[in-house]
Amino acid sequence: MKAVHFGAGNIGRGFVGLLLHEGGYELVFSDVAAPLVDAINGASSYTVHAVGDGGGDTVVTGFRAINSAEHPDELIDEIAGANVVTTAVGPTILKFVAPPVVAALALRDPSSPPLQIMACENAINATDILRDEITALAGDAWDALSSRAVFANTAVDRIVPGQPEGAGVDVTVEPFFEWAIERPPFGDDPPIIPGAHFVDDLAPYIERKLFTVNTGHATTAYFGARAGIERISDALADPTIAAGVAATLEETSALLAAKHGLDPGELAGYRATILGRFRNPALPDTVWRVGRQPLRKLSRHERFVGPAAEAAERGLSVDALVAAMGAALAFEDAEDEQAVQLQAQLREQDAAAFTASVTGLEPEHPLFPRVQAIVEERQAELAR
Repeated sequence: MKAVHFGAGNIGRGFVGLLLHEGGYELVFSDVAAPLVDAINGASSYTVHAVGDGGGDTVVTGFRAINSAEHPDELIDEIAGANVVTTAVGPTILKFVAPPVVAALALRDPSSPPLQIMACENAINATDILRDEITALAGDAWDALSSRAVFANTAVDRIVPGQPEGAGVDVTVEPFFEWAIERPPFGDDPPIIPGAHFVDDLAPYIERKLFTVNTGHATTAYFGARAGIERISDALADPTIAAGVAATLEETSALLAAKHGLDPGELAGYRATILGRFRNPALPDTVWRVGRQPLRKLSRHERFVGPAAEAAERGLSVDALVAAMGAALAFEDAEDEQAVQLQAQLREQDAAAFTASVTGLEPEHPLFPRVQAIVEERQAELAR
């Protein structure tokens, strides 16, 4: 069995690739970063270090990497003969995954089992995004190719911090992970992925993860950065920040309970587990890594505006979520392009225009005036 994974970074090697390796797949990484590809190909193994309670080391073997920018035909051949394709590249990069997949499907033996495609991204229904890119690119040829692939959405969760100097291709991760995968697309032939669980309805799992893990992580980062704290674990040691993060997640849990019928008691236990993970002192995670790309994180269907908009529509409390967005507006990092753009837009646009363009909210939405008010507060700070 063979799996081709797009994105040979820390998540690709330390989470998705690791579990595919444990499922017995020959592992082919695809990436455009030449030094990383060369480093992977120069290693016969790498180690995933799970740090913290219940952690340990796992050695990964049986892999190689392809520079997709330099050897696209080689990548297409690998995909044509693969069983599984996965991604961990970021939702906006999925459009670049589509061309080699379409070309590979055209070469694929029609009598072989369909290629099992899963996008493992921090986005709702990311595999659908990839499928839409593939079908649009294939055009009229898709009718002939459609039986050669199946697409399943996934929800993935594992904290993979910035890596220590000199780690090479080894990866440090937290012990906890979750990989939920839609069952129905596979019929009676799901992929073999130890530790993953297959579910009939993925939506509650995706939103529980995004609106708890991603919302909570980013909230911690933005409150921590505003307080001048470097590490995520240290930020949660501050009682005021911890209370703000807890209040934010109570609001997202209230939405999850109202929308999906999830049990409030189970959600409380889930929140406690997530906050315990963030407090792991063995993870060298920083507020700057977690807080990067604030414009994306403040967009319409992301971790703040997404749940806050739905909560506001239902008349639920959004006070803590709005406060977290206020902290995000104050995020400044000269090394992060979006953080620089965020502060520039706050200076250049009026509050209503900024709110509409960044959050995607319509002016008549019940959340809009709440967000516009914190934008005005941030602009007043910048004008002093």
